[in-house]
Amino acid sequence: MVDADQTFVIVGGGLAGAKAAETLRSEGFTGRVILIGDERDHPYERPPLSKGYLLGKEDRDSVFVHEPAWYAQADVELHLGQTVVAIDRAAHTVRLGDGTVIRYDKLLLATGAEPRRLDVPGTGLAGVHHLRRLAHADRLRHVLAALGRDNGHLVIAGAGWIGLEVAAAAREYGAEVTVVEPEPTPLHSVLGPEIGQMFTDLHAEHGVRFHFGARLTEIAGQDGMVLAARTDDGEEHPAHDVLAAIGAAPRTALAEAAGLALVDRADGGGIAVDASLRTSDPDIHAAGDVAAVDHGLFATRLRVEHWANALNGGPAAARAMLGKEVTYDRVPYFFSDQYDLGMEYSGWAPPGTYDQVVVRGDAGKREFIAFWLREGQVLAGMNVNVWDVTETIQQLIRTGAHPDPEALSDPTRPLASLLD
Repeated sequence: MVDADQTFVIVGGGLAGAKAAETLRSEGFTGRVILIGDERDHPYERPPLSKGYLLGKEDRDSVFVHEPAWYAQADVELHLGQTVVAIDRAAHTVRLGDGTVIRYDKLLLATGAEPRRLDVPGTGLAGVHHLRRLAHADRLRHVLAALGRDNGHLVIAGAGWIGLEVAAAAREYGAEVTVVEPEPTPLHSVLGPEIGQMFTDLHAEHGVRFHFGARLTEIAGQDGMVLAARTDDGEEHPAHDVLAAIGAAPRTALAEAAGLALVDRADGGGIAVDASLRTSDPDIHAAGDVAAVDHGLFATRLRVEHWANALNGGPAAARAMLGKEVTYDRVPYFFSDQYDLGMEYSGWAPPGTYDQVVVRGDAGKREFIAFWLREGQVLAGMNVNVWDVTETIQQLIRTGAHPDPEALSDPTRPLASLLD
């Protein structure tokens, strides 16, 4: 039986929002739970969109967080295909695009992120794509299959995780692939040049062509169709389709209009939240891609755009909304699968924050663990085709361990023995 005296509203129909709703019920909340999503699909997980589902190896139904019937069974009121256009903090209400006004006692913003758009001529052509939503993946599956069948060319702008995973999928379909990237290596802003080169070699072995140190300046076409992609150094690449994979921007417009504190884009952007995922308004929390968390472990504000953050952040915000003591300081984690390479990354060590990279194992065979250190302290670790080590890597990070670099690089030494 739902107690209508309290109403918790969740804006955002992704993984963070769905897991928050689930947690409210599992923690015993008996008030109304209203989940509002601007997509017509039920909440789903995004990793399969560039991995198994894109490759045709997973069914469409496998991406959903819950079975559709779960929401009614759990007394979660769904408003799908609806956009929240305004928050009235004084009145504790949200207004939907159709004019509906809903009162809340607590509000969770899990509005996620949206793909950054290419600001060049030709982006309106039919063959220009993004990959963020299930509908995008539905379309891109057909595109990659057609490119593979017809020996077509895909140009990808951006060598980040999405760009590389789609490149791998496209090659598996048989398409020709060129990746245009302004940095000198893939994943440069995450892994730095030391490990980024490995991904260059991996994809080159599978026939992907890279054009580093360049940006797209124009997508040329005729009769609405893509013909080529041009770069700022005068190169022209044949293309039948183009994927923009140049990152994502947190969807903060709703929070900004409501006067909530935000983080500058130069510092990662997002809605500023404390360690309990509370915004500058005590009755509004934020979680997932949009939340920039005051992270105690790294002593900085972090906004993490990965599956594990949505999976864990949504429940943490739900518990905080219920008045429970919450400190959200999980070690950031993400994973990727490309061809026969599987990897997991834990921690936070962008270029400029570390002074040493230690490799444990055989990098040539792509079976190793890389560690990023600053003054001997482990900041991050990435295991490549080495499994069941994530928990220990995260312990090394969380405890501020300073292992001897020689011991850290020695695969004969048990990793757990290096914990301080």
